[in-house]
Amino acid sequence: MTSATNRIEISAGAAVAVDVAAGQCIRVVNSFGGQVVDTWAFLASDLREQLSMEHSRSATYRILFKPGDSLVSNRFRAMLRIEADTSPGIHDTLHAACSAASYRFYGHDQTHPNCEDNLRGVMLTRDLELDAIPCPWNLFEHALVAADGSLSDETSAARPGDYVEIRALEPLVVVCSACPSKVGRISGTGPRGAHLELL
Repeated sequence: MTSATNRIEISAGAAVAVDVAAGQCIRVVNSFGGQVVDTWAFLASDLREQLSMEHSRSATYRILFKPGDSLVSNRFRAMLRIEADTSPGIHDTLHAACSAASYRFYGHDQTHPNCEDNLRGVMLTRDLELDAIPCPWNLFEHALVAADGSLSDETSAARPGDYVEIRALEPLVVVCSACPSKVGRISGTGPRGAHLELL
């Protein structure tokens, strides 16, 4: 059972940043089911080194990662290892974070909360400014590549309590955003929130 001291709530549509020591595990938990959680990791000593989806796809030769996989940075340093996944196991690695620009592109309200602003905001609370936004690991997002090369997005199949457990292989700053996007149906009827457990 998780104590209150190591449980961190992520409000619907908001984000949190946590420090994770090398060797420490963190669980990203889908509290209510159906919530996509955009996830980033930064090397604590140098924020220019970041968890990279494109480098991790090359390192694992997979577009969907699984327990046992080590994910790497933009400098091919192993940053984290997937220890467990109780969800159906589909976590998008291709989509950019939602942003005011993406909302404009799709013809939606640009003032609606978004994951890019969430990331910038939580980093600024630490006096850290990002030059660019890396592609997130979109936990619980049900996006697949069809045989013809097209992408399809389905509503997240994550159930209440499903989690992904990852182990930091370096001292990291991990940021998780309970995606607020209402473009498409990735989180069903809308954001619900999630939580983290530091183990």
